[in-house]
Amino acid sequence: MPIETQEIWSTYLVPWGTNIGLAIIVFMIGKWLARAVTNGLSKLMGKARLDAMLISFLSNIINAALMVVVVVAALSQLGVETTSLVALLGAAGLAVGLALKDSLSHFAAGVMIILFRPFKAGDYVEVAGTGGTVMKISVFSTELKTPDARQVIVPNGSIYGSNVVNYSAMPTRRIDLVVGISYDADMKTAKEVIMKVLQAHPSVLADPEPVVAVAELADSSVNLVVRPWVNTEDLWPTRFALIEQIKEALDANGIAIPFPQVDVHFDRPAA
Repeated sequence: MPIETQEIWSTYLVPWGTNIGLAIIVFMIGKWLARAVTNGLSKLMGKARLDAMLISFLSNIINAALMVVVVVAALSQLGVETTSLVALLGAAGLAVGLALKDSLSHFAAGVMIILFRPFKAGDYVEVAGTGGTVMKISVFSTELKTPDARQVIVPNGSIYGSNVVNYSAMPTRRIDLVVGISYDADMKTAKEVIMKVLQAHPSVLADPEPVVAVAELADSSVNLVVRPWVNTEDLWPTRFALIEQIKEALDANGIAIPFPQVDVHFDRPAA
């Protein structure tokens, strides 16, 4: 072998070939390790009963971060100066983070919602000034369906930064009604009539016991509070039925429900 060829072979080809081979080996082993770590963490998150969509999202992020480390290690094996590359990636990550700070805040809020579960799909909630049934929870937003069948997409950051009212969280709910009766009516009889209506309705629970009591002496009526308890899913049908049945029962017993009225008196000046 000529001297020049031997020198090129020993000076360039063998070292570069060795480095390329080692870089390929580092990349392949690192890729395998990254996949193994990602799969292991995914299984752990699955055992912790995290949301499937959150598991998939976090797994992709973890795998991408590990692959960046693997690529940097492989380039370093090739002799590439990786210090400036890491600094460049860090600066790029900071710039992307600042540009997407609102989206990242929604993502962080979505993770907290999925982890702590203040509500779940199927619950009726009031969040960020909007009420509706939860249809889907994603890492960036929550989809609600209003009672009149409108779709509302609420950013998770708005949800986690405000009060959340979950109307479906408890198995039972209380119905609050106010029934006004005339001042001429017998309060005891009116209370008994209303209580019989409550006790006769199949959806009204015996425990807790329903309450019928005098709430206030208003301008035109004596207001009674009517507070039966029902299963959460029976709330609205029972409420509508009770309003109608209480009105019919009061009418049947001659107890008037007065409308607002004002008595005006005129004084005649003396002659």
